[in-house]
Amino acid sequence: MTDEPAVRRLTEGIVAKRKRVDVLVNAVGGYSGVVPLWETDLKSFEQMLALNVWPGFVLARVIVPVMLKQRSGVIVNVASRAAVDHAAGAAAYAASKAAAVAMIDCLAADLKGTGVRANSVLPSIIDTGATRKAMPKADFSKWPKPADIARVNHRTPHGSFMRISTAASVGSPVAAASRINRNPARSRAIATN
Repeated sequence: MTDEPAVRRLTEGIVAKRKRVDVLVNAVGGYSGVVPLWETDLKSFEQMLALNVWPGFVLARVIVPVMLKQRSGVIVNVASRAAVDHAAGAAAYAASKAAAVAMIDCLAADLKGTGVRANSVLPSIIDTGATRKAMPKADFSKWPKPADIARVNHRTPHGSFMRISTAASVGSPVAAASRINRNPARSRAIATN
């Protein structure tokens, strides 16, 4: 998703066949961590930016003009709770996810009034085959499922982000979301674990 000409060709093919693009979900990303910042090598840091920031940038550059022409569309960027909750040993990952959230927040401001929405969702750990393999002894029942994350967009206002939680007291990741205003000019949705 970082090869802009390839993304452009793919998008042109979709538009030729379907005549429009209504939703873009950017779930491209990766993790590298458990290393203090001063021990993080440049290659690992650049890899986190390449995996977690560049795809959203390229996808937005290609898809937003299509959506603006339609005067409608939804962009959902799947980031990470690490964008706002910074853990030891995860500087490169957290910095890249925070950059991705900031980029989409700016995009949402740029798109205000156009009919196109841009949001980020901030799950903790997503229940995928890769995360299960990486953490085989974890309790998978507490992890948000990809379908839970997909449903969040319908409940998230323009230019907002949501952290997804699976707090047992609420029963579902989506139900755990609650709104707070961190900036009176913009609404934010956050949940706590």
